[in-house]
Amino acid sequence: MAFTVGMYIKAGMMTFIEKYGDTAKGVLFVAVFAAAATYIADLPFFTHLHLSPLIIGLVMGIAYANTLRNRLPAAWTPGIIFSTKRILRLAIIFYGFRITFQDILSVGAAGIAVSILMVGLTFIIGYLVGTRLFKIDRDTTILTCAGSSICGAAAVLATESVLKAAPYKGAVAVATVVLFGTIAMFLYPFMYRMGLVPLTPEDMGIYIGGSVHEVAHVVAAGNAIGPEAADPAVIVKMIRVLLIAPFLLILGFWLVKTGTVDDTEGRQSIVIPWFAILFIGVAIFHSFALLPTAAVGTINAVDTFALTMAMSALGMETNAAKFKGVGLRPIYLAAFLFVWLIFGGYGLTVLATTLF
Repeated sequence: MAFTVGMYIKAGMMTFIEKYGDTAKGVLFVAVFAAAATYIADLPFFTHLHLSPLIIGLVMGIAYANTLRNRLPAAWTPGIIFSTKRILRLAIIFYGFRITFQDILSVGAAGIAVSILMVGLTFIIGYLVGTRLFKIDRDTTILTCAGSSICGAAAVLATESVLKAAPYKGAVAVATVVLFGTIAMFLYPFMYRMGLVPLTPEDMGIYIGGSVHEVAHVVAAGNAIGPEAADPAVIVKMIRVLLIAPFLLILGFWLVKTGTVDDTEGRQSIVIPWFAILFIGVAIFHSFALLPTAAVGTINAVDTFALTMAMSALGMETNAAKFKGVGLRPIYLAAFLFVWLIFGGYGLTVLATTLF
């Protein structure tokens, strides 16, 4: 009996390799890039700069796309696409293990209010400015606004999977996050030390968490001020991360109302990002602390690697020729949002901490 079962398993594996072998090779190729990006991110120079492996993976992928990509076997391409779609969605789901609802409650109503208002207002203002003032296409505008308002590169990736936008548009949005998020990482602590931001360390943490782009940027900026700022900064930032799910749900319904067509008969269908719902489910599960801390740490490490794979694959799909016609307008939009995040974030932080 055991022999028979073993034969069936072996036969099934052979069939899988024959059917999906080239796709698996493409995924493995992306994984090699992600492993290299992870190694590079751990080097002292890059650790000092607080560059996450996600960003390094993207840069490596773009470099490859514009140099040696034409030598990649065409049969491996589905593996790259698989990494930008399926692996990404799985990674977003398990991102929920970085959040607990107890953490959210610990920052109080002020932190929650700042998170919700900053995400909503940043996206709405950015969308109107991007599409009407700068005349940027819808997808690039939405991706840029999502990266600035929610949680940087991860938000861009999650939003891109709902929009089904061209990969190079996501790369443009991520580039703006890297640029202005890195500036913010150094600027906020500088403004605080110079006395330009008259906030307590705790309120400064809320300000940073509510208005700085990437999680890594928030961690760096908060720790540069001290633990009193670092803890609320990270928690408020993770509330913004949690808002990915309702944001994507709203975006899906909005795409239908504005005429997104998803089938050959021209009927409109609702875009429901189930991975966003599962993301909330994982966060709820994690709030009960049912898994050991070590297990959660392992899950988060694997999840970061999966996100790095998705970013590397996104870079591999980003050829310089696709950027023709994009111009500097997305940078102008991101710069506008950066200024808004600084001044709008400060105003909302003062208002929220005063009221609550």
